[in-house]
Amino acid sequence: GILECKKLKKMDITGASDPYVKIKLLDSKGKRIGKKKKTTVKNANLNPYYNESFVFVVEENTLSKVNLEVTVLDYDMLGGSDPIGKVVLGKNRKKLEKKHWVEMIENPRRPIIHWHVLKDPEPGDDDDDDDKKKKDGKKDGKKDSKDSKKDAIKDTTEEKSDQIKVK
Repeated sequence: GILECKKLKKMDITGASDPYVKIKLLDSKGKRIGKKKKTTVKNANLNPYYNESFVFVVEENTLSKVNLEVTVLDYDMLGGSDPIGKVVLGKNRKKLEKKHWVEMIENPRRPIIHWHVLKDPEPGDDDDDDDKKKKDGKKDGKKDSKDSKKDAIKDTTEEKSDQIKVK
């Protein structure tokens, strides 16, 4: 589920954002499995509270091969929504992104809550480009080195911006 975000980037000229969160389950090749899920839009809010739950049906033997992509976007009525940042959870990830996934798998039906620092969105992460970006063979694991300073986060961290609390 998606609990809340804090200190999101100001994406609109009004000095705010209209954030919502898009969640996708991806196979080992980065292709979407099933339907994407979305939270409600929280208008003019840089610290939105959602507490919304989502269910993805995944066979137990594929749990170690799939990733959960969580993207925070700024809703725009005209044109596509602008990505604010994202985090990808899964067994093949690193640090907290892997730890959170493993804890969720080991504790079924129990919410495991962690704050994650959002990584900068990649080109094509906006809402309407789901399938285009997958065709160029994007490899999720390649981005970690330059973002390593952002990887680790504690629940008590206040000074970092663009955070999402996932359960």
